[in-house]
Amino acid sequence: MIDREQVRKVAHLARLELTAAEEETFTTQLGNILAYVEQLNELDVRNIPPTTRAIDVSNITRSDVLKPYPEREAILQSSPDQEGDFFRVPKILNEE
Repeated sequence: MIDREQVRKVAHLARLELTAAEEETFTTQLGNILAYVEQLNELDVRNIPPTTRAIDVSNITRSDVLKPYPEREAILQSSPDQEGDFFRVPKILNEE
């Protein structure tokens, strides 16, 4: 199914340095994964609707409530660099 040379190629593309023992381990593990995928390919899923999760889950969130922080000046004073009422941060976008 998959051999050590293919594992070496994938490792090279991913910029990974593998030992001989790791190559052997990954060859076995990847072979097992691909065999399992082949087994899944045998299933008839034509009448199964696509899903994003195997179980029904809903996200429970709280509503955001804006609250002023009572020690705003203390936060600004702890900043390495500030400009007026704002934090000054390094520029990360280029001029282009």
